[in-house]
Amino acid sequence: MPTSRTGRPPVQRASRRPTVSRPARENPVQRLYTRARKAWDRPLTAYYLILGGSALITVLGLVMVYSASQITALQMSLPGSFFFRKQFLAAVIGAVLLLVASRMPVKLHRALAYPILAGAVFLMALVQVPGIGMSVNGNQNWISLGGSFQIQPSEFGKLALVLWAADLLARKQDKKLLTQWKHMLVPLVPVAFLLLGLIMLGGDMGTAIILTAILFGLLWLAGAPTRLFVGVLSIAGLIGMILIKTSPNRMARLACIGATEPKAGAADCWQAVHGIYALASGGIFGSGLGASVEKWGQLPEAHTDFIFAVTGEELGLAGTLSVLALFAALGYAGIRVAGRTEDPFVRYAAGGVTTWITAQAVINIGAVLGLLPIAGVPLPLFSYGGSALLPTMFAIGLLIAFARDDPAARMALSMRQPRFGRKRAGGAVPARGPRRWNTMRRRAPSARTSGER
Repeated sequence: MPTSRTGRPPVQRASRRPTVSRPARENPVQRLYTRARKAWDRPLTAYYLILGGSALITVLGLVMVYSASQITALQMSLPGSFFFRKQFLAAVIGAVLLLVASRMPVKLHRALAYPILAGAVFLMALVQVPGIGMSVNGNQNWISLGGSFQIQPSEFGKLALVLWAADLLARKQDKKLLTQWKHMLVPLVPVAFLLLGLIMLGGDMGTAIILTAILFGLLWLAGAPTRLFVGVLSIAGLIGMILIKTSPNRMARLACIGATEPKAGAADCWQAVHGIYALASGGIFGSGLGASVEKWGQLPEAHTDFIFAVTGEELGLAGTLSVLALFAALGYAGIRVAGRTEDPFVRYAAGGVTTWITAQAVINIGAVLGLLPIAGVPLPLFSYGGSALLPTMFAIGLLIAFARDDPAARMALSMRQPRFGRKRAGGAVPARGPRRWNTMRRRAPSARTSGER
């Protein structure tokens, strides 16, 4: 046994274990953010957001229509559920249209673009025929269908412009013609101005603003140069200012922005101010469903244009923020569908529908908050009105169809396990090999389990 210089046996030292670096513990907030980011980036996120968000908005809208319209119906010597029954019938028909649109192939959507445009132009022209068109609240934009049922063709003009313009721009992009400003503007802008002219003949400035927003959204998606975009915007703004200056009613609405008294100078701001009163009296959680005070004759159009104010009074800040969050999720999902596709028609159609719903929601809510003039447009999927609900739900069906058609979403849907132990047609489920799909931020190296969608 070897010894040391002192004659003592050497001290046996314990061998050091290799240090293993432990991963740093992740902050709970950071871990929650990471999980939310992964869930947000899954292939079916847009599909579920569009389907779930639109369903929640429609159901909550039905509840608020029933609550906000009871007093108005009783004042008109009608049953308290009169407006709710009509809205529920429109929602059922709209759900059928949504299902049909979500299952239709893209080629069929493109084939329907021209017939829908021709039908919308015909009906919008028919409104101006004496004895057929009807005037509601000073606007000649309605056609009576018999009894208490009416239709507003200008609402279908929004859907017609989106589908037709998307097909037109997609065909021109395939032929590489969008680099020339003439092909970008003609015939898109003339047809849009035709629809705007038919709408303005009836005096509906609010719908004209939405149609103009859709036009600018499509031009932006088509890559219009800044000079061209600013030029068209300047012309539209000049025409809009002329139309506002020449109408005392529109000037009065403009004067009511930010009003806090029912009489703001020469303008009567009763509706705008009582909308603010309804929101202010709601507090954090509201006065309770059905307990609104402003709907008892103080707030005009409580179940249509100003239903958001009644929502704020009865459901409070929590209810209004929930509605805003649902619209924000729906808008994000539409942008995601438009940004991830390689099909130009899908990109233009999804962008047009998203612009339509988002712009209309911003204009309606901005008017209720006193930040924008009252334009007389309903809150999409939420306010009372079958003419507005039906084309909007068909447009939501378009977004659902486009979200399902995404390659990553198709793969994720095809990997779903059959429920209740049933096997797919053709025998057992085949063995899965490594698959790849594109997401917004990364590539997934292998297939996910059926629970991760």
